[in-house]
Amino acid sequence: MADVANPRARYRRILRFAGRYMVQAWWFELVLPRFGLGALAARGRTRRLRTIARRFHVLAVQYGGLMIKVGQFLSSRLDVLPPEITKELEGLQDEVPPVAFPAIRELAETELGVPLSRAFEWVDETPVAAASLGQAHRARLTPTDALETGFADVVIKVQRPGIEAIVDVDLAALRRVAGWLSRVKIVRDHVDLPQLVEEFAHTSREEIDYLHEAQNAERFAVDVAGDARVAAPEIAWERTTRRVLTLQDVTAIKINDIEGLRAAGIDPAAVAVEFADVMFDQLFLRGFFHADPHPGNIFVTPVARPVGDTRHPWTLTFIDFGMMGEVPDTLRHSLQQLVIAVASRNTGQMIDSIRAVGVLLPSADTIELERAMTALFARFGGMGFAELQKVDPREFRDFAKEFGDVVRSLPFQLPENFLLIIRAVSLTSGMCSSLDPSFNVWDAVEPYADRLLRDERGNVGRAVVREATSMAGVVARLPRRLDDMVTRIEDGRLVADVPKLDRWLKRLERMGRRVVSAVLFAGLLISGSVLRAEDLTIGTVLMIASLLPLLHALFAGFSGGRGPRD
Repeated sequence: MADVANPRARYRRILRFAGRYMVQAWWFELVLPRFGLGALAARGRTRRLRTIARRFHVLAVQYGGLMIKVGQFLSSRLDVLPPEITKELEGLQDEVPPVAFPAIRELAETELGVPLSRAFEWVDETPVAAASLGQAHRARLTPTDALETGFADVVIKVQRPGIEAIVDVDLAALRRVAGWLSRVKIVRDHVDLPQLVEEFAHTSREEIDYLHEAQNAERFAVDVAGDARVAAPEIAWERTTRRVLTLQDVTAIKINDIEGLRAAGIDPAAVAVEFADVMFDQLFLRGFFHADPHPGNIFVTPVARPVGDTRHPWTLTFIDFGMMGEVPDTLRHSLQQLVIAVASRNTGQMIDSIRAVGVLLPSADTIELERAMTALFARFGGMGFAELQKVDPREFRDFAKEFGDVVRSLPFQLPENFLLIIRAVSLTSGMCSSLDPSFNVWDAVEPYADRLLRDERGNVGRAVVREATSMAGVVARLPRRLDDMVTRIEDGRLVADVPKLDRWLKRLERMGRRVVSAVLFAGLLISGSVLRAEDLTIGTVLMIASLLPLLHALFAGFSGGRGPRD
């Protein structure tokens, strides 16, 4: 990993990488489609993304730090990104170069205040894991410490030397990139990127404070104490400081080691279902959740159960509690309602839940959003990852364009704490899809939503209550819709199910103006070139003047967006 001996060079390298591919995205995704070359841009999209992923992989491995965290997040998005991209980045969990042991020893002994030979019976100099922010080594506690803690085999997690300075440089670069993106209107209108970077900064600084991580680990263990499906390591507090963490060695089968799971008689598909359910419990019931559930942080541990014990013969063992999130009670209740709405395909209730969560601002006009989501559920609702892969890509693009136009017209934002929730859900979705390509998120959501309904309303009459709630929602929204319709009539904005007509007319009008400008440019240029042979001055003036209609033909409408929406 490149150190921080030259922080300015590191900062500039990250900015150059981000700037280069932001310009590339602007050119291929915005400029070329405006000239009717969208199909050409689309044909090379996968190749471009693969190239970006490969170059980012090199950058992340070389520079480490927070760049690894970004790559880990992208590598988990099997449900969104093409497999060529995720495949290119998936090794980042295991590919961070280790720090030489003498440097690790020096930092650990400085922190603990004693030589490692006195603090531990033995320490393995070969790291068991080298992560972006720290490095882990197996060790054994002294007999006295083992007697006190109740376990002997441990893992010592030591902070990478100089990592605090590296994090400072990376955060400065991320703040700069966020500033660039905030100048783009569509980004600025929908997300406060500087705020999100500050939230990420706070989380990152907590992650390199091992005392904070140890406290998180204990709290997590208390939370899941009654859940036989989940386990967590214990902490050896006498050998733990802000930069050194000593915890029980719970190494087992890595959750994405499909061959290892099968060899142990464990069905990866069953692990996917259980993992999704466990993460749902953390997010929607307990409110304290693991925000970094990538493959390196979760083991599947076989457990010998007594005869007659019907509990799972394995547990999901979580480690690395540096990045944890909390969901306040009010937000958790809104998220529960959102899960129920998704499971029942109730688009009206879903939009109300999204509004309650705080993603949609109160001023949002959601009529078109509800229409688009209804169409989305009618076509793709209930499909698993494998089924979605069989859908014609052109159909996906059409739906994505339709849905994207609607979403971009709405005022939405990401509330506080939502970045970690999105990260946890994304990593969970990607992990489940990698364990079982046929994994259907609906199969996980629906029984979970039923359980939420039972907890909230009781077993008796659940279906009747659900239907009554749905009808009540329609009745409750009716006055608002009637009022909205009257307002539209008064303002002369009511249309007969042709919401795109006005936009198309405006586009045709802008296109006509640009065609006229193009003809004028050609006329002036040709006239100037012909007259230049007889009158150098007049010919040159006409050729220079042709630049004005050329600029209008090329760039007219770029700042005007798509026009107003009714």
